Amino acid sequence: MAMTALELGLRGAVVALFLVVCAVLLLRYAAVHRAAHLGAAMGAAGAAYAISTAPFFPASSFGWSSPFIAFAMGSPVIFWLWARAMFDERFALRPWHAAVWTLLAGLGVVSHNCWTIWPDLAGPCGRALALATIAFAGLGIAQIPKGWRTVAATTRGRILITLMIGIGLQMMFAASAGLAAIPTRSISLSAALALGAFALISIWMMLFDPPVSQPAVAGGGNGQAARGARALAHAGPPACSQAALNHLQYLMATERTYRQEGLTIGVLAVKLGMPEYRLRTLINDGLGHRNFNVFLNRYRLDEAKAALADASQAEVPVLTIALDAGFQSLAPFNRAFKADTGLTPTEFRRQAIAGQTADAVEIARPE
Repeated sequence: MAMTALELGLRGAVVALFLVVCAVLLLRYAAVHRAAHLGAAMGAAGAAYAISTAPFFPASSFGWSSPFIAFAMGSPVIFWLWARAMFDERFALRPWHAAVWTLLAGLGVVSHNCWTIWPDLAGPCGRALALATIAFAGLGIAQIPKGWRTVAATTRGRILITLMIGIGLQMMFAASAGLAAIPTRSISLSAALALGAFALISIWMMLFDPPVSQPAVAGGGNGQAARGARALAHAGPPACSQAALNHLQYLMATERTYRQEGLTIGVLAVKLGMPEYRLRTLINDGLGHRNFNVFLNRYRLDEAKAALADASQAEVPVLTIALDAGFQSLAPFNRAFKADTGLTPTEFRRQAIAGQTADAVEIARPE
């Protein structure tokens, strides 16, 4: 009884840790990494697995327990999709992926709930589920070679690879134990310990090895390129080479690629000759920008502020300045400008030019 109580407490802690993983991924990484939602789904599946395989969890019940079982048993498909999103730059979710997950989750619900009602149905479903679990876990691990060179370039990336291999092997082991008819109780505590280790490693990787935060490029005019160069020079994200940093700085600060109409992260990645996910890593982890639009607007707003503060351009319409800087219309420019400076473009121009006039008068005043 003492061991059961210990295991139940451990599983409760594991569920809490996996919920933390989900929250961090959704709140911190979802806007900048396409695999974050699948990673959060994997965390939720881990929590569901910890609950559905716990002692005293009801069997032969198609009631409230079924969603936990479905999510837990469908986790091999989520693992495979997560691995593809992490290591295959061409991956995109398709509707048939949901159908595959539904099929595996359905096998899990039937095999779990039908042992006492329809054992002749539950047995084959359980064996099919175990074989599918082994297959999808193997497919997930097999995705790693597709992008391991880039991911393994960082300490966090190497830990991620180790974590994914560990999760895949744990799935294979649990499925193989089921095929060999090994009693669940004999491996229950070890499975809970493994889940706890996976959750702790995930949290450590996300919370205690955070993206490098760099100050945004501020100001405008001729100083913009120099400030951008300094920010890039000090960024040094380990997943990207200095050559990529220099190339990005050249495109943005010298060629002013941010002015290009319809510029997307995919188009910029093509110009840089790198996969889109690597550019996202560079922008988010290296330069500390929340997402691509924030990064892009930093350059556009700096150019607009420099133009608005230029007395020689006092008669140039605000719309013209916004369009020249790369904004598509006046409304989004006004919103972005107000959020960045606390002023409207017209107010900013008035204050900047008034300040320059006051300075000029002060200089010209005789002693």
